[in-house]
Amino acid sequence: MFRKCAILTAALLALPSLAAHAGPAGEQSQARRELRAGKILSVRDIEATVLPAMKGWEYLGFEYDPTALAYRLKFLRQGNVMFIDVDARTGAILRQTR
Repeated sequence: MFRKCAILTAALLALPSLAAHAGPAGEQSQARRELRAGKILSVRDIEATVLPAMKGWEYLGFEYDPTALAYRLKFLRQGNVMFIDVDARTGAILRQTR
């Protein structure tokens, strides 16, 4: 039992450093840096443009792709999922996929 607790504790202590380098937390950090540098628009600005056009769709959230400098907004309606990719620099819609 003690060994399992020690392993779990070691894994939990490693998580903050891992989160800074990969996955959504790392992407959010990158987005914050680029927003402060004036390279991209905030996700709130993007949402203010896209959400009004998506009446009837449930907004599930977004992801940021630092390589493409794009936000991907995810929507759901009647079991159908739609992704809208938006250029983070200009706010232009790049594509919609279902």
